[in-house]
Amino acid sequence: MDTRDTRPVPSLRQLGKATVIAVLAAGAILMTAVLPAEYGVDPTGVGKLLGLTAMSSTDAPEQSPPASEAGAATGSHPPVVSSAATTNTIVTQNTSPLRVEELSLVLAPGKGAEIKASMERGAHFIYGWVSEGGQVDFDFHGEPRNAKGDEFTSYVKGIQSTDQGAFIAPFAGTHGWYWENVGKEPVTVRVKVSGFYERLYKP
Repeated sequence: MDTRDTRPVPSLRQLGKATVIAVLAAGAILMTAVLPAEYGVDPTGVGKLLGLTAMSSTDAPEQSPPASEAGAATGSHPPVVSSAATTNTIVTQNTSPLRVEELSLVLAPGKGAEIKASMERGAHFIYGWVSEGGQVDFDFHGEPRNAKGDEFTSYVKGIQSTDQGAFIAPFAGTHGWYWENVGKEPVTVRVKVSGFYERLYKP
């Protein structure tokens, strides 16, 4: 029996095409996987979506927050996130106690009010609120400590009757909601917050 391989030998054109495909595939792997995971360079954005950039960040030295955010005039504040967070991107440990609180307020037609949480930079909570009786115009925002005048940052705005999500404080200060009743009947707003913050209060 003739055992010789009688399949045709690839032509130079076929070999060249295969080489180009291999080079493109290697380049794609380099751009989307190797560079984000090893060096934190993510030109395509795919590495961030896949969580590969977090792998490179664990090797980076810990950086201190800017001096302007280090604390108020009374002195510096203790860090909220412990050093364990620099080597483990899944678990974030906090020095402040876990709090679970619920507050409510009643808004007459055309009236507004706030509920806020005092938080350190990097502190976080999970929240949910609902307005019973109608929709409200709301602004989820924050003010840094010792804010001057109308210095604040808006995170989410809208007109609706409920909202929920998770929040990480980008700076030390107060963070919370302002609601205004846009209807013709009184509404009751109920807020529930669970997380790491100093206190939840009505200004």
